[in-house]
Amino acid sequence: MELRHLRYFAALAETLHFTRAAERTHVTQSTLSHQIKQLEEELGVFLFDRVGKRVVITEAGDTLLAQIIPALRQIDMAVNALHLPPASSVGTVRVGATYSFNTRLVPQCMASFLSRNPGVRVTVEELPQADIVERLESGALDLGIAYRPVQGHNLWFEPLYNEELVLVVAEHHPLAKRRKVRMIELHNLRMALLPAAFSTRQQLDECFRAAGVVPLVIAEMNTIMPMIELVRQTDLAGIVGETAVSAAQGLCIVALENPTPVRTPGLLWKRNGTDDPLIKHFASVVRRTTEAGARTLD
Repeated sequence: MELRHLRYFAALAETLHFTRAAERTHVTQSTLSHQIKQLEEELGVFLFDRVGKRVVITEAGDTLLAQIIPALRQIDMAVNALHLPPASSVGTVRVGATYSFNTRLVPQCMASFLSRNPGVRVTVEELPQADIVERLESGALDLGIAYRPVQGHNLWFEPLYNEELVLVVAEHHPLAKRRKVRMIELHNLRMALLPAAFSTRQQLDECFRAAGVVPLVIAEMNTIMPMIELVRQTDLAGIVGETAVSAAQGLCIVALENPTPVRTPGLLWKRNGTDDPLIKHFASVVRRTTEAGARTLD
């Protein structure tokens, strides 16, 4: 058994998806599958069950995962400590982020990073998803914090967590007191949404079609905060990521179901990308920050 076997196992256990686990570990899906099979043969137990297209972790897999996660984290911390740039390092890290992450996550990551690297300059641009992809490919950015891009790009995407989209309405709205709303109930509902060019809107449109829903899109705005403020002051409903908005005076957040729109935020960088330790360090800060946030929510 080698360390890489355990890393592949942990990635698959966390994602329960061979393609996503292969992307996270930067190997092909066939390589990942072969390595998992080797590990199962060496341990003499099945770690996963394949139920149709679904991957389900077994009881033996759960037991192994609980034991190795702390060990892998300790190893990562030890390795990262060897490669962290000294406090006297200078340089620039160029980051592109969509609005959802630039509001809270990015400032938190910058504060942590700069406390260890006071001589480094960090530049952050708040950009649409498509612009982040384009600027990463051109070399104008070092790292992106966004969603999984569509096909036809030369980027690595590392998933960080899953995020549900939620319905946002004013406190006087008829749906304000509901805990959950089915997607079918949005038919003919007056709404304010992102324009069709945004990947989030495209995902929502797919959910609408799947549910046979045609909302009345009264307003389209390309930034979240003005759209939320419009919702607060009118009878319009909006749909945003749960991390982009918090309950506030005059505003109510309602869960969506059947189907629940889910996005997967992650890190984006160029394939065969940089070995710059500053960029690697910033990426590790993003990972730790999102992991800490997930533990807080549990």
